Amino acid sequence: MQCFIGGAYAGKRAAVRARFDNPVWLTAYAGDDLETWPQRAIPGTTLVVEGWERWLATALDETEDDDRLRRRFADTLAALARAEREHGLLVVLIVLEMGRGIVPLDAGERRLRDLAGWLAQDAASMAERVWYVWNGLVQGMR
Repeated sequence: MQCFIGGAYAGKRAAVRARFDNPVWLTAYAGDDLETWPQRAIPGTTLVVEGWERWLATALDETEDDDRLRRRFADTLAALARAEREHGLLVVLIVLEMGRGIVPLDAGERRLRDLAGWLAQDAASMAERVWYVWNGLVQGMR
């Protein structure tokens, strides 16, 4: 699994497109449901999964238990990593880095920011390779 992390409009998608030919995209920005990823996990392809902050924002309305939400998303990441190993595909995560800006006054927005940070940490810890993208510059972290 590879993970591309960076701020909004930092060049993450362009970096992914430059490195992988004809990937299959699962994106919250087009209204895709995260739970449908198994239908897109086609052996021999690259599956790009993006829009995590939108899926997190939706999940915030379902429970007040942040630990439960973190486990739920970590379980999804682990399932993606398992599918990658077992089915011969490559999983690429695009994760929005939300922690470099001003801390929001609204408690719900702070909660989203916290959960997005934990998701980024979990994704980076599970990824074989992490790429940090800022202003179109791409740096491989490991």
